[in-house]
Amino acid sequence: MHFSLITKIAIATSIVLLVCMVVFTQLNFNNLQKLMIENAVADSDRLSETIISSTHNQMLENNLFGVFQMINEVGKQKGVIHIRLISKTGRIIHSTDENEVGRLLDKKTEACNMCHESETPQVDVSSMNRSRFFKDSNGQEVMGLAKAIYNSEKCYTAACHFHPESFKILGVLDVITSLQPMRELMESYRYKLGAVTVLIIAAIWASITFFMMIFVNSPIKQLLYQIKMLSKGELDGTVPTFSSYELAVLSDSFNRMTQNLRKARSELEDWAHTLELRVEDRTNELKKVQNQLVRSEKLASLGELVAGIAHEINNPLTGILMYASLVQHDDKLNPALKSDLAIIVRETERCARIVNGLLDFSREKSPKKKLSSIPAIMNATLSLVKSQSIFLNINIVTEFAADLQEISVDPNLIEQVLVNMVLNAGQSMHDGGDLHLRINNSEDNKFIVIEIADQGCGIPEDNLKKIFDPFFTTKENKGTGLGLSVSYGIIESHGGRIEVQSEVGKGTTFTILLPVDQETTTNDARNKPAGELVPDDHI
Repeated sequence: MHFSLITKIAIATSIVLLVCMVVFTQLNFNNLQKLMIENAVADSDRLSETIISSTHNQMLENNLFGVFQMINEVGKQKGVIHIRLISKTGRIIHSTDENEVGRLLDKKTEACNMCHESETPQVDVSSMNRSRFFKDSNGQEVMGLAKAIYNSEKCYTAACHFHPESFKILGVLDVITSLQPMRELMESYRYKLGAVTVLIIAAIWASITFFMMIFVNSPIKQLLYQIKMLSKGELDGTVPTFSSYELAVLSDSFNRMTQNLRKARSELEDWAHTLELRVEDRTNELKKVQNQLVRSEKLASLGELVAGIAHEINNPLTGILMYASLVQHDDKLNPALKSDLAIIVRETERCARIVNGLLDFSREKSPKKKLSSIPAIMNATLSLVKSQSIFLNINIVTEFAADLQEISVDPNLIEQVLVNMVLNAGQSMHDGGDLHLRINNSEDNKFIVIEIADQGCGIPEDNLKKIFDPFFTTKENKGTGLGLSVSYGIIESHGGRIEVQSEVGKGTTFTILLPVDQETTTNDARNKPAGELVPDDHI
């Protein structure tokens, strides 16, 4: 058998409430019973006191007939079983039950032991200790209360009495009353309390069921309906916001989940639509990588070819340059020919520079590394190039981080790279401007990052892919197109890399990353620079 959530909660609540009510009822019943017994003892005590007070004068006059008649009359009251008057020696002087008159009671009996617990009888005993509960010969539950009759001054000074002053107690009045009315009242109270408990549980059950139907069952049904629709692929439905905080959070979470599922499904659909395009893009990327590998192989072959050609050309160029220089400075030379010889010397020197560039490109120089300061190398570079005429209208701004450490590099090769980069930047700034030179640490502190940012003419996007190719140059009749290729090789030999960003008309930024640990490969590099720059100086 399966019970609904409301039924389970109602049953659990009712069981807990029933246990609490039973415990409360029992405690309340016990306390009430104790109070009623105390009240019954107090009533019997007052009845005994009334009898003793009413018969006091008759006792002083030794009018025993009047005393006995008074006891008999009181004994006829409702609830009084019988009353007996006991002397201090334990003999029953009078009783409403004539059969026990004259009988001598033992001190161990219930009527006497509250005072005779020890050899010395107690004079003052509390009413509760003087009461006793038992069943009479008819099986009826009764209560007995013994009340001591004390020897007052009027008693031992009266002419008719013979009790000396040393006697403290003259006798005992024992009153036995029925507890049946009290028990009937307690049973009636028990039934009424049980009925009230059942009514309270029924009312709470009905209230819980009603409010659970409104605040829990109805929202859960709506939520279950939307979950079923969701399992069928219907993602457009939403659950209304409920008044209960917990259910409101649940509905909000469900709506967010539905929204995320819609978004995910939309992304999957978009992915399916664009998967072919992405595959094509990846194919193009692979083709680019393949082309780059082919280009690297071609460059290696070209380097070997260039090395052979350069060696073959270098020797005749040396001879031409030497003899042309000798002839140029010969006094016998016709002055009209000196200008022609100057052209020969200049062009020969230019050819020699091209050949040297070819040799630098063809052979891989092994860096002679030592711990060096990159800012110091940059300052040495600036001392070499800043006096050139191209930097007259250029404001060179250096920003070096304060916490830079020395790294193991070949300072001469790095200086060669920086000279080339700075000169290229200066040559691109025809109208002057600011040339920013920044050196800082990468975010992971694994690289020293050098930025050379100019405000020159910029490089077209088509040329950005070619600037590191050998013999590529945008300078007409100037340069060999080997400077950036050689620089690229030097940085790679240090385990670093060069990156470039440019925008036509706004300028170009070259970023050089040199690893702090020279064993770090280029693939481990991170190209986002970090570190707070500290202005160093302005040139």
